[in-house]
Amino acid sequence: MEYGGAEEKQQKTCSQEGMKTMRTVTLTKESTKDILENLLKRSPNHYGKFEDAVAEILKKVRKEGDRALFAYTKEFDKTEITAETIRVTEAEIQEAYDAVDPGLLEVIRKALVNIRSFHEKQKQNSWFSTTEEGTMLGQKVSPLKRVGVYVPGGKAVYPSSVLMNIVPAKVAGVDEIIMTTPPGKDGKVCPTTLVAAKEAGADAVYKVGGAQAVGALAYGTESIPKVDKIVGPGNIFVALAKKAVYGYVSIDSIAGPSEILVLADDTANPRYVAADLLSQAEHDELASAILITTSRELAEKVSREVDGFTEVLSRKDIIRKSLDNFGYILIAENMEEAIEAANEIASEHMEIVTENPFEVMMKVRNAGAIFIGPYSSEPLGDYFAGPNHVLPTNGTAKFFSPLSVDDFIKKSSIVYYSREALEKIHKDIEQFASAEQLTAHANSVAVRFENEDR
Repeated sequence: MEYGGAEEKQQKTCSQEGMKTMRTVTLTKESTKDILENLLKRSPNHYGKFEDAVAEILKKVRKEGDRALFAYTKEFDKTEITAETIRVTEAEIQEAYDAVDPGLLEVIRKALVNIRSFHEKQKQNSWFSTTEEGTMLGQKVSPLKRVGVYVPGGKAVYPSSVLMNIVPAKVAGVDEIIMTTPPGKDGKVCPTTLVAAKEAGADAVYKVGGAQAVGALAYGTESIPKVDKIVGPGNIFVALAKKAVYGYVSIDSIAGPSEILVLADDTANPRYVAADLLSQAEHDELASAILITTSRELAEKVSREVDGFTEVLSRKDIIRKSLDNFGYILIAENMEEAIEAANEIASEHMEIVTENPFEVMMKVRNAGAIFIGPYSSEPLGDYFAGPNHVLPTNGTAKFFSPLSVDDFIKKSSIVYYSREALEKIHKDIEQFASAEQLTAHANSVAVRFENEDR
């Protein structure tokens, strides 16, 4: 990806100070606009050059089924899979349990309790209301029958995402949860990924990744059944494939790179703030880390702490590129201005570290997840607290919500009218239908009372 144009303009229009790891910018409407334009470069909608390749993969999977899956797995993952080996066996799962550190397994189980408990509070029930006139209206809530969960492989091993995608589906009552994840060159799935899948309740795990896995879940193959919905993060090919199959199946969202925005005043601990910004910057070179503060002194201290941490952290090269491209310290005139900018950016993760964080929280409209106070750092939500860490990115927190039990249910409206109830209002319906020139609609009601109306 090239960074020019808007970035150069930004350097002219923003009051940029120094050449530290994070640029410091005086917050104005123009600087906010420029930053938003820069952040939106990371959206999957800007990767049209890959769409043709993704379309070809999906076309081949739809036409050739398993044969295409095996060929693409050999090409991209450098390993052979067959109809006999594509599905993970119980023996492989047991082997994974033997390989995972018992201490980590205990932590996974503790996190599962919190995640399950949180999502159980989201469950919805069917409801019905009746009247004396002989009507009954309601809403029937039904879980989806079969859901596909995509889990990245390779260097990206995130058992926490396995838990976050499977648990709400399980709580919703989904009949069958199928997971796909790319195998390593040895033809095996990462042990922690397998253990997390088993603990969370996956019904089957298949060794296939990339756009071809999305195609298999969307269309079905000889080995992998078609699902009703696909959830889970992935690389740009996975994101574009999910976008392409939407309509054949439902999807959760098209995930973009990770983001964090910290709202802070002069009461914040600069060391904590710096550490939290870097917790997201280390994800990848497209991750975004932004501090908006009313304190220039805090800004300077955070900048120094960021420099110090970056030197000693294991993923410092990724962090530097992330901060160079999408890292900002924004200095606001007051907290109202800071909150307004934060709502415009609509970050995936927002931390509020101010003197009155709950008061500030009530004014925040747009954020995927909000972390309140100095001891609610973002990784608490990633791993353990319970709320889902699959969150809207790239400004979509303005209209999307975190993954939840709601994503795995559907609702049917229920309508019942007795003859007596319909008789009282049938002419109203006929008049409405006639006004729209839909005479068959009107007739559908009128025919039930044609003898009485003569």
